[in-house]
Amino acid sequence: MIRINLLGVERQKKSRAVSFDIGQRLTLACSLILVVAALLIGWWYWSLNEESARVDAEIAAARQERARLQSLIVQVQQFEQQRQQLQQRVTLIETLRKGQSVPVQLLDHVSRSLPDMLWLTQMKQDGADVTIDGRSTTLIAVSDFVSNLGTTELFKRPIEIISSQVEGSGGSPQPGAPEVIRFTVKAQLAAVPPAATPVRR
Repeated sequence: MIRINLLGVERQKKSRAVSFDIGQRLTLACSLILVVAALLIGWWYWSLNEESARVDAEIAAARQERARLQSLIVQVQQFEQQRQQLQQRVTLIETLRKGQSVPVQLLDHVSRSLPDMLWLTQMKQDGADVTIDGRSTTLIAVSDFVSNLGTTELFKRPIEIISSQVEGSGGSPQPGAPEVIRFTVKAQLAAVPPAATPVRR
């Protein structure tokens, strides 16, 4: 009688099935790992592209800002040069003003002291004495002129009105003619200007 051991065949089938199931699981796990790794690499590549685009945009914006600031720096430098030139001019003017001689200061102050409706006909200087002749349409203008002359340290006080005469426009009183006041003012300089010395060239 022939005996067949069926239990061994079933055991071999079961071991093959178990080993096949483990191989499939390993393949599936490796496939999953590869897919996950591919997804991670794809996400990393996408994030790098996004970061690169953002950095490029920031670099372009920074270049534009640098160009704008460069133009502003040039303008500021130009303004600074203009300010320095103006400051030098102001310093030069102040130096010249401080170095003015007494006659120049005298003429400047007298011209600034003239009120409206008053004009000068003559101004003489004899040493420290200054005599000013003029015409005016009102006595108030003459009084204002004398008070304006007294606002400087060039003259000693008091400044006197030597004479004032009312006359017509033609030099003599005439009926209907506008009245003109002829006046003479005398003042003394606080400091006598030194004699002018010839300039050597």
